[in-house]
Amino acid sequence: MENILAVAIGAAIGLMGAVFGSWFTARRQDRMWLREQKLKAGIGFNTAVVQLLDHLKETQLSDDGPGANELANRMQEARSALYLLCADDTVDLADALARRVWSTRPTEGRDDRRAEFRVTSDLLRHFTQQLRQEIASS
Repeated sequence: MENILAVAIGAAIGLMGAVFGSWFTARRQDRMWLREQKLKAGIGFNTAVVQLLDHLKETQLSDDGPGANELANRMQEARSALYLLCADDTVDLADALARRVWSTRPTEGRDDRRAEFRVTSDLLRHFTQQLRQEIASS
């Protein structure tokens, strides 16, 4: 009788260890998946923003490169993914950056527009830092 009780307790402890291990592994994989998705969305958003800013700054894009409408669509798609994946602070910065990019006009050599462009670039850097911190903490 004592042997059966010892075996039952050992089996129960082993089963609890297996269940906990499975749960821990699944949770870790979920966190890794979320981190990867945030990274992909952030890369897509940053890339589209930088390309749009280059386009608006009249930097030469390659002849076979995407047009402004396609870049705006890419930015919006990536921003939508950020909405679903990221914290409110990061989403708010993405919104502010998107609004700023949409209101940016070509610099055309004007000092006031260059200053506006620098503010937009600073906001992009701030967004990138916020996203990095969020990814690192997830």
